[in-house]
Amino acid sequence: MTSMERKEHLLQTLRIFSEANGPSGFEHELARTALEILQAYGETYIDPLQNVYLERAGNSRDRILVQLDAHLDEVGLIVQSISPQGLLRILPLGSWVASNVPSHRFRVRNSEGKWIPALATSKPPHYMTEAERNSPIVFSSIQLDVGATSAEEISEKFKIRLAAPVVPDVDLFYDDNNDILIGKAFDCRIGCTALVETLTSLAEEELDCDVIAALSSQEEVGGRGVEVSARSIEPDLAIVFEGTPADDTFGSPDSQQTLLGRGPMLRHMDVTMITHPGFQRFALDLAEKEGLPVQEGVRSGGGTNGGLIHKMGGGIPTIVLGVPVRYIHTPYGIAKLHDLEKTAQLAVALLKAINDDAYEEILAGDGR
Repeated sequence: MTSMERKEHLLQTLRIFSEANGPSGFEHELARTALEILQAYGETYIDPLQNVYLERAGNSRDRILVQLDAHLDEVGLIVQSISPQGLLRILPLGSWVASNVPSHRFRVRNSEGKWIPALATSKPPHYMTEAERNSPIVFSSIQLDVGATSAEEISEKFKIRLAAPVVPDVDLFYDDNNDILIGKAFDCRIGCTALVETLTSLAEEELDCDVIAALSSQEEVGGRGVEVSARSIEPDLAIVFEGTPADDTFGSPDSQQTLLGRGPMLRHMDVTMITHPGFQRFALDLAEKEGLPVQEGVRSGGGTNGGLIHKMGGGIPTIVLGVPVRYIHTPYGIAKLHDLEKTAQLAVALLKAINDDAYEEILAGDGR
């Protein structure tokens, strides 16, 4: 595969993941698509929570076992009720700032499996009182409008039911000249893509460790899927891929730790995990040796599946490779293909380097 073909393959994989519909708890369609994508690399299966597993071809089942994780779900919405006027009241699936929702286009799944375009309502300024203009936006004031005029029409013509899942209606855009990606669900579909690219790069390689990948469900509502996948896999080490929030458009320069175009961010800490210092140092030193750009972060907020994985079993050393994304948990994100590529390249280097001796080095490491 030429470099141009490889790039097109990477973009196509990201397009499939980004444009797919799969909010937390409703990953079923995407899980089947992911299963098809992963089948080229070994044995695949889906569990009842819609976690998608890949046991890499060539695993011997008697070596250090590394779990690769990226979460399938995206922040979305769910229909809570239907008004007499045919508007859909909603609740968030995952963490949204309510002001990011109005006036945007969404897709609502109906009972026939079709995704119906909808607009998030916003009251025209002509009808707003001064108090309404100055009031904060809350979810209870937002509804979705599919163009219906009654609850009966919603049921009979649009065939939309209570608890229907909702996602942003956004197509992937790539500016080749400036290496800019704009799309939805980069948290964590860009991480899913990095995981697949890692497996693609290793397809013909012999490793000194075993690898099981899991594209996990329901991360945005508390990491529920990865609790199941990590218990099932019982890994010795874990590498978590994420679309991580970029901070290069706000704050002082000395506080910015996740910038577009600077490669993956490896977080030392967030509110869910103090990263295993031995594994973190092993990854950072390897990146320097391989000439791969990385960023380091010490986070006062946020969390990933790593926060759950590292507490499983007897304790699992876990690192997070985060692809920087601006404006996550909104209908749109901005990222760079360069950062996605470098994230996969670091993961490839890590998996090539991990063996019994490296595992002992990681366990003994204190981060210095």
